[in-house]
Amino acid sequence: MFEFFVRSLDASTIFTIAALGELIGQRSGVINVGVEGAMLFGATLGFITAQTTGSYLLGFLVGIAIGALLGLLHGFFSITLGGDQVVSGMGIWIMGFGLTTYIGNPFTGPLGMDRIPALWGLSPFFYVGVALVIIIWFVLSKTSLGLQIRSVGENPSVAEVSGINVSKTRYLCSIAGGMLMGLAGAVYSLNYNPVWNYNFLMGWGFIALALVFFSMWNPYILLAGSLLFGTLWQLSLNPQLVLPGLFSRYVWRMVPFTITLIVLFIMSMKWFRTRWGAAKPEALGLPYIKE
Repeated sequence: MFEFFVRSLDASTIFTIAALGELIGQRSGVINVGVEGAMLFGATLGFITAQTTGSYLLGFLVGIAIGALLGLLHGFFSITLGGDQVVSGMGIWIMGFGLTTYIGNPFTGPLGMDRIPALWGLSPFFYVGVALVIIIWFVLSKTSLGLQIRSVGENPSVAEVSGINVSKTRYLCSIAGGMLMGLAGAVYSLNYNPVWNYNFLMGWGFIALALVFFSMWNPYILLAGSLLFGTLWQLSLNPQLVLPGLFSRYVWRMVPFTITLIVLFIMSMKWFRTRWGAAKPEALGLPYIKE
């Protein structure tokens, strides 16, 4: 049972880090539905780097760097060019799905390195994830930078008049968000499941995306949601450890995605938007053209 608990926290950590990256971007008004693609790139290139160099540190740094590059790319299309943010994000996902399959194919198999040692019985990245939640909440809620980010996400025209550089702020958030997505992918392939295979994330990025909406753009609620989905995911892999004989593991495997769909469906309903719509950044997904 303790192993199930630890593995659930490991999975929750990945959801947390990836979703925090998306949350930062969305608070500035930029939505990136290509979370899965950024995670695939971070996981694949981080895995290849660590395997070829024997260095975990380089693997994580490459994962973060490719995430930053993808965040910059998404920012260029959605901020500078004013393109459709959903289309740009889907392009990143499709590109990630295709390119990582081609690039990573020669490296299919286990990482072949000693596992990263636990810290007080838990993965060190669990503590990193909790620290990131606290830091991001503090920055967004208690600092002038956080006020700028929230202002840009709510009303970029007013923010610009107030002296805030909207494009610069959105680029900052898009790149920082991409870095966290790339890191989340690297944590998956180097720590949680250090075996590379074709499309091995299996929708984790889309769950992370849904978690941002589930959390109402609040980092602490996001952490709670990540713990829930991490537990459900681990339960789908080993249901016999907790609920032996209750449904097959294939049924449990559908549960996280089913809940994701339910959450997105509820949030799309008019009564929900009417009651809770204030939590959503008003300018989310809308390009800003400086007049």
